[in-house]
Amino acid sequence: MELKKQSQTDIKNYDELSSLEIDTLREIGSIGTGNAAAALSSMLSRNVRITLPEVRIMGYNEAIEWIGGPEAITAGVLVKISGQMNGIMLAVQSLDFINLALGSTLEKQIQDYSELQELERSCLIEVGNIMISTFINALCGLADLTVELTVPSLSVDMQGAILTVPMAEFGGQTDYLMTIGADFVCDGQAVPCHLLLSPDIRSLNFLLRKLGVME
Repeated sequence: MELKKQSQTDIKNYDELSSLEIDTLREIGSIGTGNAAAALSSMLSRNVRITLPEVRIMGYNEAIEWIGGPEAITAGVLVKISGQMNGIMLAVQSLDFINLALGSTLEKQIQDYSELQELERSCLIEVGNIMISTFINALCGLADLTVELTVPSLSVDMQGAILTVPMAEFGGQTDYLMTIGADFVCDGQAVPCHLLLSPDIRSLNFLLRKLGVME
């Protein structure tokens, strides 16, 4: 990935990102999501491809609306990132996506999130963890970073409640998230998937320098 460096002081918030820096993050998002789709295909033993992902930098409230609204029930797998980059990453799993995962691994479908039992929840955590870790591994490979990931956790709640975690973690530093949305296509069926990445501001500056777009 050939990029033109620009000299600038550290940014203090996501809304100070230049167009070059946003384009760089978009490219990272596309590469990471493509790797996540390949990992998902391997795990499910099915041909899974991904549509061209939409990568955006947006505020928390806008992000909540983008993934369906604050009162929509959903499942989210959350991982915290530490080391040379600190932050969180969240994989938001819609009911259609859950049924794709459960149908391929457990030969089971559900009609409602309340039907998720321990086995199904463990499966969704594993799917989310593989997607997130594959995405982060791609990012670390491109930026030559070393990070550690926590054990993933699964929450089933209203989307507004699920997103209070990154708001509580970094709300004092930034009101923005890097959001990645795309459809996974399997056997002609397209199911939406959203990944939300929120590094803290120090980590964001470090990442952009490692990627070669800041001096």
